[in-house]
Amino acid sequence: MAFYLGIDGGGSKTTCAVGDESSVLATVTAGPSNITRVGEVRVREALHHAIREACTAAKIEPRQVHRACIGIAGAGRKEVAGTIYRIAVETLSGEISVVGDMEIAMAAAFGAGPGVIVIAGTGSIAYGRNAQGRTARAGGWGFAISDEGSAHWTGRRAVTTLLRAIDQESGRESFDPEKNDHPLWGKLKAAWNLHTLDEFARTANSNPNFADLFPAIVAAADGGDTIAQGVLKQAGREVAQLAGIVTRRLFAEDSASPPDIPLAMAGGVFRYSPLVCQVIRDELRQLDLRLQVNPQIIEPVNGALQMARQGQATIRQ
Repeated sequence: MAFYLGIDGGGSKTTCAVGDESSVLATVTAGPSNITRVGEVRVREALHHAIREACTAAKIEPRQVHRACIGIAGAGRKEVAGTIYRIAVETLSGEISVVGDMEIAMAAAFGAGPGVIVIAGTGSIAYGRNAQGRTARAGGWGFAISDEGSAHWTGRRAVTTLLRAIDQESGRESFDPEKNDHPLWGKLKAAWNLHTLDEFARTANSNPNFADLFPAIVAAADGGDTIAQGVLKQAGREVAQLAGIVTRRLFAEDSASPPDIPLAMAGGVFRYSPLVCQVIRDELRQLDLRLQVNPQIIEPVNGALQMARQGQATIRQ
């Protein structure tokens, strides 16, 4: 019997699935494996841990894996793909392919068919393929300058919007961290385990992982905080704009274009915020009536496992 392994490596977690020709035997999660964000040492730890734990749960040895497909952010750059490959061969002995995270998401959503996938996790990107096999992407230039609508973008936007509100309403001189009536303030300071406004500002300026604040923003929005709600709505609009760019580039409005364009979503932003999902659906209806949004949130690791079974990706040597 042949065994296959798929990995979805992101900025917050790494998901690894092991399966045979037709079924999934085990799925586990480990730490982040975005090498740009966390560095090679932590990526090695996450990938090795994920591979070992998934194989143990599937009751096989890593050397029994016939083929593996690793989908990871930044794999379009040869140096990143090469580093990930070298880390993987320290544990796996079968064939290994390294591809972009958007490729495994596309495979999970549409197989080899056309469509548009929007990913919003720690980072964000929109990616699509038309019936002729042509592809296009938008966004995903990195957390410091792009990744619009991602968890990192949303966390940073929430912090800056909250601090602007404090300046406008009371000013930092008279701000009382114990009596402030913004639910978002209480959620954010708790997420970072802080107490004062000065501590909060210092932490925000120390290059933190703003994606860690996303659950707190969602909780504040659910509790009625208007700043949190506004930031999440803007995140949905930003991601919708990325999808619109890809759609316009791939699916011209002519007789050769399909009557419907399937669109799918993947990533924790969509999984944990129904508000963002609703906004992006509303925005996409206005952008192009042909876009048909799949309400189910896609699991990219399933695409990685399927690509491993099929051996679709180029093997990196």
